[in-house]
Amino acid sequence: MSTRYPSAALQEFATALLQRSGVDAEKAKTVAEILVEGDLLGHDTHGLALLPVYLREIEKGAMAKTGGPRVLADFPAAVTWDGCRLPGPWLTVQALELAAARAKTNGTCTVVVRRSHHNACLAAYLKRFTDRGLMVVVMSSDPAVQSVAPHGGRRNVFTQNPIAAGWPTDGDPVLLDVSASITTGGLTRRLCDEGRKFPGQWGLDAAGLPTDDPAKVLGNPPGALLPAGGIDHGHKGYAFALLVEAMTGGLAGYGRADPLEGWGATLCVQVFEPALFGGRADFVRQTAQVARSCRETPPRPGVERVRLPGENGLRRRAEQLARGVALYPSILPGLAPWGEKFGVALPAPVSADRPPA
Repeated sequence: MSTRYPSAALQEFATALLQRSGVDAEKAKTVAEILVEGDLLGHDTHGLALLPVYLREIEKGAMAKTGGPRVLADFPAAVTWDGCRLPGPWLTVQALELAAARAKTNGTCTVVVRRSHHNACLAAYLKRFTDRGLMVVVMSSDPAVQSVAPHGGRRNVFTQNPIAAGWPTDGDPVLLDVSASITTGGLTRRLCDEGRKFPGQWGLDAAGLPTDDPAKVLGNPPGALLPAGGIDHGHKGYAFALLVEAMTGGLAGYGRADPLEGWGATLCVQVFEPALFGGRADFVRQTAQVARSCRETPPRPGVERVRLPGENGLRRRAEQLARGVALYPSILPGLAPWGEKFGVALPAPVSADRPPA
């Protein structure tokens, strides 16, 4: 049975570590919230597992601790920021809040951010905006990293280039978070460290041959991750990656054509206010009908039922809020040295006879 921890205690612990590393209080709180939200939704390679890496980046001066973004362009529905290497989760939330405010009068707003630091799990941003009746899209690339090959190629060109989106229905929102690659870099590293294999041939070795061995993908010389669709249908993930590159680096005017600056992100966020298009009630009427039609579709043999994107994550989130977060076993041991360094006690697990508040 997994050890569980109260989500509030995990947030307080992460916030304290970030603040004691010198990060502004507001930024530390936001980063902690987003990381824990990733774990709540089940994205455990992009939750608190990232915090030790963030703390190392702060320690070596690669992630800024204070200040705000620099405005490069500001039009009613189109904004460009220089993120100045600030924490990506904080920048992403700030960009989405600005886009949400402007969508109320413009119908939509897009904010692009160059020179952000890494921005964690994209799904973790969605619910706070779908709960307000808004539709939201988040895309991310990292111009300093190459880990995914274009379809038909054998050399890394892209990052995983994820896109997340959420919109309300008459029940739970639809929440999707998918990448242009067949898997994530975080899972690839975890499987490699644990001596495990991919479930299928998700990568290429250095000779360009398909492999299920993450160690060959990360080797020296390196191989590559395959785009979504794999060897047979990777043209789909490849096209998806190109779209994300255009929406992030292209619109921000900063990306793979520029000098490398270190691990980070280029972001594009969009918010839509359905009330200023066909109307909020009709938006929900349409999205609810599609959701209902999907759920009511008879499942094929071997499938229990048809689910919507985000359904499992929301169920997991509710269960973990009630019973405590079941952290992946390596996460707290990886944070223990930072707790000792900064004098922050590790969170206590949930008592077996007393659920979290």
